[in-house]
Amino acid sequence: MGVNIRVTSGPAIERTGDLAAILTNLRDQNILFIDEIHRLSRAVEEILYPAMEEYALDIIIGKGPGARSLRLNLPDFTLIGATTRYALLSPPLRDRFGAVYRLDFYDQKSIESILHRSARILQIEAEGEGLKEIARRARGTPRVANRLLKRVRDYAQVVGNGIATHTAAVEALAKLEVDSIGLDEVDHKLLRTIVEKFNGGPVGLETLAAAISEESDTIMDVYEPYLLQLGFLERTPRGRTATQQAYQHLGLPYNKEKPPQSTLW
Repeated sequence: MGVNIRVTSGPAIERTGDLAAILTNLRDQNILFIDEIHRLSRAVEEILYPAMEEYALDIIIGKGPGARSLRLNLPDFTLIGATTRYALLSPPLRDRFGAVYRLDFYDQKSIESILHRSARILQIEAEGEGLKEIARRARGTPRVANRLLKRVRDYAQVVGNGIATHTAAVEALAKLEVDSIGLDEVDHKLLRTIVEKFNGGPVGLETLAAAISEESDTIMDVYEPYLLQLGFLERTPRGRTATQQAYQHLGLPYNKEKPPQSTLW
């Protein structure tokens, strides 16, 4: 767009004055990007309402009976908010955005392109097959791909010849307990707990969290999305259930019997 962008995040804007300072420093047609926008407090959100609708900022000068309201005109700007918890945005703020877009996981080809770029920036000597193996196990997430790339580099420098080859990638990721589709130790522990301890489910989230010693929020926000995308897990009204694909990936026989039906007379 040929304009400047100001990047901040919801947790960083603690007071209304913080947002007011950001807004008053914008220039005409600038972009304001707020990551984790659902973390904004309600008081800070209310500062955004006139800014988004009328390009104006309402501030209070003074305290007590002598306090007065002052309206400052703001330049035309574009506000972009990013969140993984869309439902946590308050309806007044959510409805003021002109367009809503949902970003899905990256496909493997896109992750490979990101890894090639990261390898150039980090000056990592890597082969295409090595980067392809990392991309296959990156869970469709660039930050995961970059983390695995660095660990493969470390392994190649210590054990190999410093080049992230396919062999180095496979061996390094095996040491990290990341399997062929990107599932790590906790993913396997979660699936095996559902299958072996609870006969495939259904099992409640809190019970599952206690069984594997993880926070329920961590399971729901970190591990479940990818397992759901793979079709290894199902959410039912009664709890979480492991699917036939999960059994097959774990190398376990799928002989889950249906629960007996009760007949009422």
